[in-house]
Order: sequence, then C-alpha cells, then structure tokens
Amino acid sequence: MLWPQDPALAAATPSPLDTLLVALKPFVPIPGFLLILPLIWLFFRGTWRELDEDAHRHRGEILAKGKMDYRPFVALVICAIVLTMQEYYGGRGYFDEVIQPKLLEWDGKHHQAIHLLKYNELYGFGWWVFTRVLGYVVVPFPLWKLIFRKDSLLDLGLRAKGFFDHAWIYLLFLAVVLPAMLVVSRQPDFGSYYPFYKQSSRSWFDFLLWEGMYFCQFFALEMFFRGFWLGVLRKSFGSGAIFAMAVPYCMIHYGKPYLEANGAIIAGIALGSLSMKTKSIYQGFLVHITVAGLMDWLSLSHRDALPKVFWPPQIDAVTGLMTEGPEFPARKVIGILVGTLASIAFAVVMVRVARTFRARALDASLRR
Repeated sequence: MLWPQDPALAAATPSPLDTLLVALKPFVPIPGFLLILPLIWLFFRGTWRELDEDAHRHRGEILAKGKMDYRPFVALVICAIVLTMQEYYGGRGYFDEVIQPKLLEWDGKHHQAIHLLKYNELYGFGWWVFTRVLGYVVVPFPLWKLIFRKDSLLDLGLRAKGFFDHAWIYLLFLAVVLPAMLVVSRQPDFGSYYPFYKQSSRSWFDFLLWEGMYFCQFFALEMFFRGFWLGVLRKSFGSGAIFAMAVPYCMIHYGKPYLEANGAIIAGIALGSLSMKTKSIYQGFLVHITVAGLMDWLSLSHRDALPKVFWPPQIDAVTGLMTEGPEFPARKVIGILVGTLASIAFAVVMVRVARTFRARALDASLRR
C-alpha cells in the first residue's frame, strides 16, 4: 500500500536542479577566477611592475652593503601573533566565557546601568570590534614606529593626497562588484548569515549602531591588511606583498558563505593592488563599507526584516510587557542617510574648492 506523501516533506525535498547546483557549487568560483583575475592583471600590471622594480633596487642596495633586510621577519611575526591572538581571544566565544560573566555581575550591582541583557549580543560584537581595532591598529603601528624610527606611519596607506584623483577607481570597483553582490544576495546561506548582529531587525537604533561598529572594524582591517602589511613589505616583496597578504585575508573569511570566502581572494588582490597604486587605503575602505552595508540591507530586505521602529522595545516594569514606539519606515532612514552623506560630500567639495583657490592665489602672489 502506498501512503500519501507528507506535503512538508515533499516541499523540503530538493529538486534535481537544486541537487545539481549543490553538487557543482565547489566549482562555481573557478570561471569567476578565470575571468576576473586576468582583468585585474591588465589593470594593475603597471603597478606590479613598478613595485617589483623598487623592491629589486632596495634589496640590491641592502645586499651591496652586506646588510640584511629585517622587515619581513619583524612584520610577518607581528602579523602572525596578532591574527593568532584574535582567533583565540577576540571572538564571541571568549566574550561569553570570560567577559560576559564579569559584566553581568557588575551590571547587577549597578541596577542594569549598561542594559547587558537587552544588548548582550551587541556587547559581544563590541568586544570583537575592540579586539580588531586593538590588534590591527593600536599594537602594530606604534610598535613598527618604535622599531623602525625613520619610517613614516603616513606611508602605511594613510596619506589622503590624490584621493579625488583616484575616486573614479572606487566607482569602477562598485560597478563590477555590485551586480555580483546582487546575485549572491539571493543565495539561502547569504540571507541566513547576514547581518552578523541578529538583533539588527529589532530597531533602527540596533541596525545603525551595529553598522557604525561594523564600519570601524572595516577601517581597522584596511589599515592592517592594505596599510600596515603592504606598507612595510612593499620594499622587500614588491608585488609579492599583495599576494602574500591575500592568503590570510582569505582565511579570516572561513566560516562565512563559501562564495564570499572565494570572493575574498579576488577582493584581497584587487584592494591590495588599489592600495599600492593610490598609496592610500581610503578608496578600498569605501568599497568595503559600501558593499558590507548593502549586504546587510539586502539580507534583511529579502526576508522582509528591515526594522519598523527606531528605538528597541521597552519592557514595562509593572506588566512585564514589551512596548514599541511608532513605526519608522525605511524611506525615512534612507532620506536621513542620503541627506547626511550629501552634506558631507558638499562640505568636502567646498573645502577642496577653497584650497584650490587659495593655492592659485598664492601662486599668483609669488609670481608678482
């Protein structure tokens, strides 16, 4: 006798097409590599050549003096120690086991002053961001300056000169990345993975505070991988510094969706080459936060989980019920963000125009 199939089981059974796509998923990135990596080579081959020539001259001068280049030894040991400590002590696991119990005890004694129970997950990510800023910026940059006193920290990707001259590259990168991101955002593992902070949909306060923390982490990450790593090794490794950096940069994405981890290989090489070309991390940082912010937004949007209120729900002390404020539609948030960004952009342009006129007036006075 044939029993009727449970509709829930039937719906859960993957179709032949889904089964095929799952089987082929390990090989999906290969065509992308074959297409995109040659384009990166075409775009940055001149930069790579210049880096290799500079490194060849630098190492030749050191060898001619009978000295040794200690930069790779010092830099890579620092990087390895930082990444190892972050892996073991900079995550949510360490926060939950060691930091959280102490915060709970303190918060209990001070009448829930920091609202740990309400923002527990956000505090965990706060620890993650803190350790990234500490390991990526606070430790390696001063330490390098202490060891190599003649080096300028501004040469580690922190110079803003020529930012506007290379702004078109930022737009070009977005034109390439955004279509691919829109396709990837439709994947099931993408929607379930982002945002990291799962309470982002609770309120716009949660979402915006999380994005601010998230962007701080990205700035620290760019300073470390595209600023410190490349800045201190460019004279020793030449273009090889870019590819050496791309390996650990890909590895810190392990645990994320498979396609994103593979995309980190391309992103590491492309953003590293961009940083070497512009001698600045700022264009890469803008690319990173634009993509990251849109990924979180699209993930919530596809699930119809964008926040509906600005402030998170409050718990009534008498009834114990949660109360929410009036709805705060997404279009209002977009309007505020666009208005803020437009104001910042206008201020930056005005400052640049003022500096240009000032420079021209100074030149004119000198000619007289």
